[in-house]
Amino acid sequence: MKKKLIKFAKTFLPLLIGIFLIWYSLSSATPQERQELWNNIKLADMKWVVLSVIFGILSHVSRAYRWKYLLEPLGYRPRFANSFMAVMAGYLANLGIPRSGEVLRGATLSTYEKVPFDKAFGTIVSERIADLTMLLIITIFGFLIQTEHLITYFSTNNINPFVSIGILLAIIFCGILFLNLVRKSSHRFMQKIREFARGLLEGMRSILRMKKKKEFLFHTLFIWLMYLLMFYIIKFAIPETHSLTIAGFMAAFIVGSFAISTTNGGIGVYPIAMGAVLLLFGINQQAGEAFGWIMWGSQTLMVLVLGGFSLLFLPIYNQKK
Repeated sequence: MKKKLIKFAKTFLPLLIGIFLIWYSLSSATPQERQELWNNIKLADMKWVVLSVIFGILSHVSRAYRWKYLLEPLGYRPRFANSFMAVMAGYLANLGIPRSGEVLRGATLSTYEKVPFDKAFGTIVSERIADLTMLLIITIFGFLIQTEHLITYFSTNNINPFVSIGILLAIIFCGILFLNLVRKSSHRFMQKIREFARGLLEGMRSILRMKKKKEFLFHTLFIWLMYLLMFYIIKFAIPETHSLTIAGFMAAFIVGSFAISTTNGGIGVYPIAMGAVLLLFGINQQAGEAFGWIMWGSQTLMVLVLGGFSLLFLPIYNQKK
């Protein structure tokens, strides 16, 4: 019973929080503010939204292609179609259960390309470390050019992005310590964990054994460039955000990146965060929240469509193998 409650909480609590935040955001606004928000969304220039979605798709394509550079040193060359569909299925899973997408992604490749799950998951961990490094670099750059506004926003909302990064690094460090303890144990259960950990570490070490490190770096930079572009281009969809400066854009991007991790894919939190941070740069709250809704909604819809299609098409595509 206890395990079921814990599983229910992990699955539905973030979703319920997101739904509550949507309700609270809309109910706390006046009818005039709600109408203004809706007008901003309804009158958005869709060509910029479509272009933003294209940039998002390109980032996912690049991520699927980059994965092969980590798998090649392990002796595996999965088909690109399976890699891409595994990536999209993973993003879809994250909308339901936070961080479950990485597990599903590894399991998908293990099922259809016969890559051992522990090794596949290890390469995904390596990817996340590379992406965390990029986010940290962007965060530091953002603070350098817009320290005052970011500190104001984070302090007002009791958010410390560096604490979040520090917690993640601490978890990785504790994981390494745990693996060292497992390595020294002679217990049978620990031996099974040790075998899994060896495969996991082998997958993680693949980033050091890559022959095409320059190509991996190129795709990492390309992925984050697409993230920045798909976010930046949305400002042209709403007249009120046309004047958003590079400094304001960087601050909003950083806030959005951390807001997305608090619930299932940022549901509820992302638009509110955008409205709050853009207010610091002279963008009225309704226009800022409309920016957030358009950005979050378009990318989420893309993940729902491509992720759902991937889950349906994966078994069909692999029947002929």
